[in-house]
Amino acid sequence: MPNQEDGNASQGTPTRTGEVGTANGSTDWNLSSDQEREVQRQLTIIRRGVAEIVPEQSLVQKLRRSILTGKPLRVKLGMDPTAPDIHLGHTVVLNKIRQLQELGHIAHLVIGDFTGQIGDPTDKAETRKQLTPQQVEENARTYKEQVFKVLDPEKTELVHNSTWLAPLRFAEVVRLASTLTVARMLEREDFTKRFRENRPIHVHEFFYPLMQAYDSVALHTDIELGGTDQKFNLLMGRTLQREFGQQEQVALMMPLLEGLDGIHKMSKSLGNYIGIDEPTQQMYGKAMSIPDVLMPRYFELVSQVSNEELVAIQSGLADGSYHPRDAKMRLAREVVTRFLGEQAAEEAEKHWREVFQQGDLPSDIPEANLAAGRYWVIRLLVELGLAGSNSEARRAVEQGAVRVDGQRVEDVNAELDVRDGTVVQVGKRRFQRCRTVGV
Repeated sequence: MPNQEDGNASQGTPTRTGEVGTANGSTDWNLSSDQEREVQRQLTIIRRGVAEIVPEQSLVQKLRRSILTGKPLRVKLGMDPTAPDIHLGHTVVLNKIRQLQELGHIAHLVIGDFTGQIGDPTDKAETRKQLTPQQVEENARTYKEQVFKVLDPEKTELVHNSTWLAPLRFAEVVRLASTLTVARMLEREDFTKRFRENRPIHVHEFFYPLMQAYDSVALHTDIELGGTDQKFNLLMGRTLQREFGQQEQVALMMPLLEGLDGIHKMSKSLGNYIGIDEPTQQMYGKAMSIPDVLMPRYFELVSQVSNEELVAIQSGLADGSYHPRDAKMRLAREVVTRFLGEQAAEEAEKHWREVFQQGDLPSDIPEANLAAGRYWVIRLLVELGLAGSNSEARRAVEQGAVRVDGQRVEDVNAELDVRDGTVVQVGKRRFQRCRTVGV
């Protein structure tokens, strides 16, 4: 729940009250040289990995105000619980908030239990299916369990935007809607594309960025974070705060992290993600499969190495003095340690070395019952669950990813003898041991 400093944030429409300084935060603050150095120190940390700060000068002024007055900045992140799990891509923004917390600022994590029932239409070619309140609450519960693996709970205020959105009267909603034009809404690329393609845009979808912006008004937000795909929404918060006579927030946008395929942004739907609640060996193994070219980016966005060490790592990867495999092992260990603990990381690294560096098979290969005999390699992979379809199995063979008892299978028409104990492997991490006794 918002604290007492939130004023009227917990109910109805906030009053149009000004704050110290001008509406855009351009007040000149007279700081000592030590205080000004602290501003620059914080700014250097905040800038790391950031795609865009709008406007940066306003951020400087807010930092100066905070340091001079001793009052922490109010940092906001809105999270619509439309999916129940957090992956490494989500932690890019969470890591930045943690850095801000370590600088002494307070995070407002807004669980969008109200806006989540609409869903942000960003990057969607059609209207999202609305979630029920029950679905939203269940997803929000999972978010809450996972998010404090990154954020400092002592410096995080967890709030639900239904607190101030649900009580709004229709006249107040109309008043909010009057601050924007349809033309402004159509500046969003996804809306524009759907309009040009004659795809439906429902009126309630226009309300999503408006409600999300109203969260910033309710919380008197100083800095709002989001991915680069959230730029329109973040700037809308500035617009609405200006309408209510508040100092406008700074929009701090983080890049979208590419997934394990090295092409598309990390996403559960694309299967190119590393979940922060995955089994230990799976999490470590996925980290070891990050494309070499992305290692500098991953270290910058998801690791906790210092800025000085980051420069050294990136330099070593660039000139070849730091092997990408060694960099991946370091990153994988850090990721597993952070989310699953030091012991889990040690066990995962030991397992990986045994299997992939020393060439040994893992000691815990899953087993599957299968009749002994000759099998077409494609059928064998599907029956063992190592491929979801014939076409997927065929691709695995063509890519040289299939081994039977350690021997690579390259012929998609190969017929293989299966006996008790035969080990079938696809890629670096998937194994099945065939058991034919009693079958």
